[in-house]
Formats: sequence, C-alpha cells, structure tokens
Amino acid sequence: MVDVMSIADGVNTVWVLIVSFLIFFMQPGFALLEAGQVRAKNAGNVVMKNMMDWSLGVLVYFVVGAGLASVAAMLTSGQALDVGAAFAYISSPGNWVGWLFGAVFAMTAATIVSGAVAERIKFSAYVFMAIAMTAIIYPVVQGFAWSGGLLAGSGFLGQLIGTGYQDFAGATVVHMLGGVAGLVAAYMVGPRRGRFDENGNPRPIPGHSVVFAVVGTFILAFGWYGFNVGTQASVLTANVDAETLAFNGAALGRVALNTTLAMGIGAVGSTIVTTMQEGKPDPLFAANGLLAGLVAITGACVHVTWWGALAIGLIGGVQTPIVYRWVVNNLKIDDVCGVFAVHGSAGAIGTILIPVFAVAGFSATQLAMQIAGVLVIAVWTIVTTYVALSIAKGVWGLRVDEDEEELGLDRGEHGIEAYPEFVDEGVVTDGGVRTDGGEEVEE
Repeated sequence: MVDVMSIADGVNTVWVLIVSFLIFFMQPGFALLEAGQVRAKNAGNVVMKNMMDWSLGVLVYFVVGAGLASVAAMLTSGQALDVGAAFAYISSPGNWVGWLFGAVFAMTAATIVSGAVAERIKFSAYVFMAIAMTAIIYPVVQGFAWSGGLLAGSGFLGQLIGTGYQDFAGATVVHMLGGVAGLVAAYMVGPRRGRFDENGNPRPIPGHSVVFAVVGTFILAFGWYGFNVGTQASVLTANVDAETLAFNGAALGRVALNTTLAMGIGAVGSTIVTTMQEGKPDPLFAANGLLAGLVAITGACVHVTWWGALAIGLIGGVQTPIVYRWVVNNLKIDDVCGVFAVHGSAGAIGTILIPVFAVAGFSATQLAMQIAGVLVIAVWTIVTTYVALSIAKGVWGLRVDEDEEELGLDRGEHGIEAYPEFVDEGVVTDGGVRTDGGEEVEE
C-alpha cells in the first residue's frame, strides 16, 4: 500500500525548506540595496548591521520570539494560556522546519529598519532595536494575525467584525511593520548632517553605487518568490481514502503570476512618475517601485485576480516616489532608503485593497477588517518602536557624534574601511568629497 500522506508530507516539508532558503537569500539583497544607497565611508557599517540583525535575530527568535507569538495569540483569542505549549517547538524536532520558515520572515521585518537609519545610528542602538524587533515587536503581530490571535477570525477583533484579517504572506505583518518601525526610528535618530539646508529644504546625499542597489533589488525579487509562492506551503494534497495525490498547481500558479505582474508594473509605474516629475527616468526609483509592487501584492497574491494584481502593483509603484518625497519634504524625516514608501505605505495600501480586487468579489465587511488590521499593526509598531529606541537612547544614545559621522561609520564604529584603496588613492568616496592627503576637497 502506498502511504500517500507520507509522500505529501515529505514533499511539502522539502518545499518549505527550499523556500526558507530562498527567503534567507533576500538578506544579501537587502545588504547590497542598502550599501549602494549610502556613501562609501558607511558601506561596511551597513553590511555589518545586516549580518548582525540576521545572526542575533535568529537566536533571539528561537529562544523568545516564536514562543511569544503563540502566547500573544492565546491571550487575544480567548484560549487558555499555556506557556509550555507555546515554547514546545524548542524541543520538538517535528516543529523545527516550521520554526525556520517563521524565522526568515522575522528576519526580513528586522532588517528593513536598517535602511531608514543608515549613516548615523550607533551600532549598539541598532543591535538593541534588532533584538526588540525579533523578540517582541514582530512576534506579537505574528500572533495577532497569523497564529489565531486578535486579528484572526477566532480573535477578539475578528469576532467583533465577523471576518478574519487577510495578509497572505506579510505585506503588513512583515513589511509594513518594518517600514513603520523604520520611519519612527529615522525620526527619532534625526537626519544626517547636511541632509537639509538652513531653511529646511532637502539636499541630496547620493549613495556610492546605483549598481549595487539595482543588483540587490533583483536578488530581493528572486527571493520574493520564496516569500509569496512559498507561503502556499502545500505542493501536494493527499486523499488517504482514494490513495491519490493532487498537485496544487492552480494555487501556486496564481501566486506566482500575481507576484510577477505586480513587480513588473510597480517598476513601470514608479518610472513613469519620476519621468513626469523630473524629465528623466530614475533607476533607484525604478528599483524601489519594483519592490513596492512586490510589497503591495504580498498580502493579496492568493486572494485577487490577475488584473487586480496589476492594479495593486501599479498603485504600489506610483505611490513610491510621491510618498518618499512627502516623507522628506513635508515630514522632514531622512529615510535614507525610502523604506516607508517601499514597505510601509505600499504594504498598507495593497492589503487594504484585497477585498476590492478579490476573486470572490467585493466585501465591505472584509474591507472594514483590513482597515482595522492595518491600524492595529501600525499603532502597535509605532508605540513599541518608540519605547525600544527610547531605552536604547537612555543606555547608549541613538546616534554617533558629528566627528564620527563626518569620518564615516566604517572607521568610527568598526575601525575598517570598505574601500581602503579608494581613500589611499584620493578618489571620490562619499558623494562629492574627495580625500587628498587626508584633507577634504569639495568637488
């Protein structure tokens, strides 16, 4: 007799492992994307932050975060609190693959913050923020939305409104959370020196490598298939009575198609806006528009039609340069990599629009639930990020001093130079300033 259930379980488990590895590969994508958008004197600091939020984050999420997600779900869904059951995964080999899948999502939320506060945050303060993200801030939202808690159909808010919150692969649970946390962090740390003139008008501080940023974007887009398609965790479904296996190709195909369409039109939409505004297409905004299209569709990819995916991706891309400039020009917040426009607002908009373009048709009740869920996640993130960074400020301080910022965080925080031969040879290293014999010369 063929054990179809064992076959299905084996294939599905290997699938989850593979997509977890794909999502992990987004980490070097983030590192390149962020490093390319900062000056050369801070590139080493950016990649160090990316290594540490991953390395410390997985440890913290294993010891604390994953269990706290279950505790948050229990406390907000009416279940009896069972701390032992919540942390049982630590000693249960059968749960370790599932833990890894959860961990790579948690790490993505944590690393988004890095791009917003680049070039001036203290390394110690950033490490503390990464720990807070993976221990408390993200896990509680995971519990609220995905583990049966507050926002789920069985949770308090889900029961009140009469439907469960829909965010298939984390447009808000992961990306909006990271984008909002990044915005709060950038506000609290303050802008880089020279980012605004004496009248408060923004002045550009160009990064050192558009190529790095665009290559990082493509790596992220590749890993995103693990993020979205991988969340469709069942490749095979077993029918034990009939001893048959069914391939879930239609569900996988919808997610893959919608993800691809949204990323493509997101880049196109952002490029059209920047071309209309500036007269020329901007490659960085094209890259950010592509990512915003991906973020916007992440929560919706399994729920909406293909033309709905095009609409959501287009809106995500179009809003990217508009929201980014609003953050800089109106809020006077120096969000270096535009993480709020790419991850924050794009994630919120795409998730709210799910019932507008849903395969099952429009539902006003579902729309109310989507808006309520976005607000809950946003408020939780704002409050907890402020608290975490206030603690860091009291213990270490949030930002480096002016001399270290001018010197560069590579040397000031780590005692290294990412491009030592550039400095030695007197080439341009930090956006318009050349170093000649140790003295700065304006270009």
